[in-house]
Amino acid sequence: MASPVFFGGHDAVLCDLDGVVYAGDAAIDGAVRTLRELAERGIAVAYVTNNASRSPQAVAAHLREFGLDASAEQVFGSAAAGVSLLGEVLADSTGPGTDPGAPATVLVVGSDFLRGEVERAGHRVVSSAADGPDAVIQGFDPAVSWADLAQASYAVRKGAHWIATNADLTIPRAEGIAPGNGALIEAVSHATGIRPRAAGKPEPLLFQRAAEAVGARHPLVVGDRLDTDILGGNRAGYDTALVLTGVDTEATAGAATAAERPTWIISGLPELLGEPR
Repeated sequence: MASPVFFGGHDAVLCDLDGVVYAGDAAIDGAVRTLRELAERGIAVAYVTNNASRSPQAVAAHLREFGLDASAEQVFGSAAAGVSLLGEVLADSTGPGTDPGAPATVLVVGSDFLRGEVERAGHRVVSSAADGPDAVIQGFDPAVSWADLAQASYAVRKGAHWIATNADLTIPRAEGIAPGNGALIEAVSHATGIRPRAAGKPEPLLFQRAAEAVGARHPLVVGDRLDTDILGGNRAGYDTALVLTGVDTEATAGAATAAERPTWIISGLPELLGEPR
C-alpha cells in the first residue's frame, strides 16, 4: 500500500486531541479511521494535549472507547509539564535559611488529577489562600468555580508563585467552542494585575518528549490551534499541519505570523492518508 502523502520522511504523528480527534464525547469524522490506518502502516502515533483535567490512563481509555488501540504511554499532557515547572519555580525561589526538605504548600485550581500530581511531586496541597500557599497552579476543569478563582486571586496578590498548565483561551466541545483554561487565567489576571508562568504547548517540551518516547526523528505535529499546536511544533523544529476541525481556520492561518504558520493546512485527518479535501 502506498505511503500517505505527508510521510515521505515522517516517522510519527504527534496529534492534538480536542478539536482534532474528538470534540467533547464525540469523535470527529474520519479521525479514528485515519489514526488506525496510520498505525497499521507503521506510523507511530502519540497524543499531545494541553488539557490537564484527566490522567493519561483516562485519556487512553476514552480513545479506546472510540476504537483506537491507545495506551497511557502515548499520551502527553500539560499537567505533568505544569507540575515540572512548578518544581523548578519553587526550587529557584528557595532562599538562604530555607529548609530545602520542607514540602511546599500549593493551592490547586483544577481537577482531582492535577491535585494528585502535585501531591505525588511531594508538595502539600491546600484549599484556601488563608493557608498561605507558596504557589498556585491552575489547570482546566469544567468544575472550576468563581470561588476557586477568587482563592487563586487572593493567594497570587499575597505573593504566591502562579503556574498555569496551559493558556488556551478556548476549548472545542461537542456543542461548540467553550472558554478554556486561558479564559479562566484572564479572570485571575484581571483581579491581580499579574500573569502566570505557563507550561504545556506552545512550549516545545511536550512535543520533544512525545517524539523521544515513540522513537521518532522526523515527526509531523497535527493540531487545530495556531498559537499552541503549530507554534509549539515549529518551536520544536518539526513539520506541522493545521487541521480545520477545531479552533483555527484558513483565514486565521493566512493572517498568522511566521512563527505560527503551519507547513500544511488540511481539512481533516483523512487527508493524511492522501484522501482529497
